[in-house]
Amino acid sequence: MTERSPGLRRATDRRILLPRSAKAGTLALPPAVPQLAVLEAAEVVADQVAAARPRHATISCIIPCYNEQETIGDVLKSLLAQTRLPDVIHVIINNTDDDTPEIARGFEGYHTRTVKGEEFTTTVHVHDMGVNPDKKVGALNYGYFLSRGYDYILGVDGDTTLARDTVERLELEMTDDPRIGGLSAIYTIDKSRYRGLMARFLVAGQRAQFGAFNMDNLLRGRNMAVLGGQCSLFSMRALEMVMVRHHQQAPWVRDSEVEDSKLSLQIKDAGFSTKISATARAFVGPMTNLRALHGQQVKWNFGAIDLFWPGQRGDNKGQPLHPNLRLRWYENISMIFNISSRLGFLMLLVAALSIHAFVFNPIWLIPPAVAALLNLRLALAMKDKSASDILYALLFLPAELYMWIRMGHFVSAWTQFLAQTDKDNWAAQANAEKGKGSAYVMPLVVLIAVLGGAIYAWSQQSVGVQSAILSLGWPILYLATISQTVFMLRKLVRRHRGFAV
Repeated sequence: MTERSPGLRRATDRRILLPRSAKAGTLALPPAVPQLAVLEAAEVVADQVAAARPRHATISCIIPCYNEQETIGDVLKSLLAQTRLPDVIHVIINNTDDDTPEIARGFEGYHTRTVKGEEFTTTVHVHDMGVNPDKKVGALNYGYFLSRGYDYILGVDGDTTLARDTVERLELEMTDDPRIGGLSAIYTIDKSRYRGLMARFLVAGQRAQFGAFNMDNLLRGRNMAVLGGQCSLFSMRALEMVMVRHHQQAPWVRDSEVEDSKLSLQIKDAGFSTKISATARAFVGPMTNLRALHGQQVKWNFGAIDLFWPGQRGDNKGQPLHPNLRLRWYENISMIFNISSRLGFLMLLVAALSIHAFVFNPIWLIPPAVAALLNLRLALAMKDKSASDILYALLFLPAELYMWIRMGHFVSAWTQFLAQTDKDNWAAQANAEKGKGSAYVMPLVVLIAVLGGAIYAWSQQSVGVQSAILSLGWPILYLATISQTVFMLRKLVRRHRGFAV
């Protein structure tokens, strides 16, 4: 355990917190002690005045690491180059069998940086937990106990780099509104670091996926459904209240596939808001192959599904109508429509062609055209957009292919949930990132099996039955596609209000 720095207060104190990056003289002081206080003893009045005096906020940064030798150096460099340094940085290594500890220890010790005449100091500590059965959750909770006495905890993943003013912007927003219990940065991916056709394609898809998610949250009053562990600033008061309210020994719990989503719900339940920053940005590590992407996305999808239903893991009570889960429901319902319309169109097209009953109608070009325009508008809203983002949106086929990949992840997660399989998705993702496992090909196998079965069943029907199926199937598909197109048009014309993702 590290000693608490001089001047730090309990996280539960009620003092007004000032950002280190702002000039204290430019901020208004709280109102004077009420006149009623003159009736009290002089020393009591003095204590009240001292307690009401604002002070600078303190930030402890915790970085949970698992085999991050390729990225931990860049992460620490980005933190030490901030315009507002965290007051302390804890690198917490767990279950690692690469050179992460040796690389991190190269940054260990005292660091100082002067920004616009103000000197900032920080100390980097490296903690190697060895074998940790609780994995990332255990590392996060270890970091919490190291950070007691600070006002805020900044959680940063071991593969996430920060823009040079990210900590400053997060602190400014948190100190400006004490109702915020957690504040997430805007996530994107630095595409310039990755080469190869497959890697670039997947990075473009993930950038668009992050962009759509961020924009949806920004336009919903900046209410963030998930305070992602990639880069989020947490109020220590909010974390302590979560622990008391839910009888927990630590803020993060291990009985959830998505520890960040679970904590976000609990912070909201404790009376705090969960927000996404309007300007702070972080660059997360992408998945550059299908195996790793499948492991990550299935874990995310399964964890979100798990939060809908009670009693699935531990004491999870399930909160299907929780405000933070509304966007999750929208994503799931939208994905069901995407799967139904695409599979329906593909099977009806093959069926119609088999009996020479297909007649092309240009109206079917409207939905893909609207989808391409929506993707283009999102690409133009990216702060660091490039030609590859524009082409990804305009060509339509890359975005459509990535949607089919996401549909496979969605079906895999729901299949795993409904089958009640006891699978460790944390371990599955770790193995996938190491190049192990073949679960990522199962959605393709299932798709081929479904199409094969449908084709065989179709071939066994009489011409009359086939005509009846087509006459009923196409109108149903029309209605579903019209509904999807209307929702896409609504998102296409909505104002972005100056936000950039």
